Amino acid sequence: MRSVSDPSALPASVATPSPDRWLTTRRRALLVALLIYTFLVGVSSLETGIKILGADTQERLFSAVSNPLAGLFVGILATVLVQSSSASTSIIVGLVASGAVSLEAAVPMIMGANIGTTVTNTLVSLGHVRRSNEFTRAFAAATVHDFFNVFAVAILLPLELTTGALSRIATWISDRLVGSAGAEWESPVKALVSWPIDRFRGLAGDLGVSDPVVGPILIGLGLLVILTSLTFITKNMRRLVANRVERSVNAMLGRGGGLVAMTLGVIVTISVQSSSITTAILVPLAASGVITLRNAYPVTLGANVGTTITALLAALAASRPEALTIALLHTVFNVVAIMLIYPIRAVRDLPIRAAEALATVAATRTHWAVGYVFGLFIIVPLVGIVVLR
Repeated sequence: MRSVSDPSALPASVATPSPDRWLTTRRRALLVALLIYTFLVGVSSLETGIKILGADTQERLFSAVSNPLAGLFVGILATVLVQSSSASTSIIVGLVASGAVSLEAAVPMIMGANIGTTVTNTLVSLGHVRRSNEFTRAFAAATVHDFFNVFAVAILLPLELTTGALSRIATWISDRLVGSAGAEWESPVKALVSWPIDRFRGLAGDLGVSDPVVGPILIGLGLLVILTSLTFITKNMRRLVANRVERSVNAMLGRGGGLVAMTLGVIVTISVQSSSITTAILVPLAASGVITLRNAYPVTLGANVGTTITALLAALAASRPEALTIALLHTVFNVVAIMLIYPIRAVRDLPIRAAEALATVAATRTHWAVGYVFGLFIIVPLVGIVVLR
């Protein structure tokens, strides 16, 4: 483990003195709880700000993503820009909660976020580009996640658009948990996270600030709070569980892949609140030969499922059942993708073979690797959004 060539991708080492050593485990846990609260306040602020701006603004937002492919590209690009599917899906939950984006329009955006989140581990793999053998293994370990998510979207987006199967499953679960769509839902934490926003609106009213000004302020604050809170939640959760994560990866992956590795991916991702960290840890391990591509592969699939916990958490701050439905759909999408692709060996091996083939080419033509990253994650989404809008 200590010989991994890219230590920046690994959990923080306990050997290096930290400037925040005063943060004991208990204090850090309390800080994480406070950060989760501020994250929920941010989601509620985003929802409230969009509602204040009214139906015209909501219609403009909806029209921008009314085309399913445009929504898919928006999801990819937004996730690449914030470097976190947790952040982008939480924002999507807030948009659905406010009514600015419909459930149908949000589905491709959620799927796009699944593709966009893989950019981090692909970028990490480029750090091995000067060592051909290491780079081949690293790039394959990174892009197997890309290919799986692209294949999953290629299968399930057309299925969803033609049958609405995923939406129906998520809606069925949501109806039984919080009631049917269209009704107001008062979650157990809604009143608690709404309090700071109500106080802010009251203060703005006392100062004579109108709603057309308050709305954009709340939207801006909401986005800032969501992104900042998730950044610090991830940082502190990683430090809380760093040693445990490192030991678990060593011990469990040594026993093989499959369901054990997939479960590890779910647990680690929920623990550190970031699928990017989970998958980025695997890249240098694969590069150094500590783990094989086939053992790393199912961990990334577990990470896909584990990362959906953030959107489910964000739905607790929302006031519409549709917010919980889109969060559940994120989970359903990833679980169904695994059920369709992973059990059949011939299908399961497709992302592996594609990743190995691309890595072999990229090892001899490194500009292909750079072109692949910019093409898949930036150029294609940008062109798609411009053309399809």
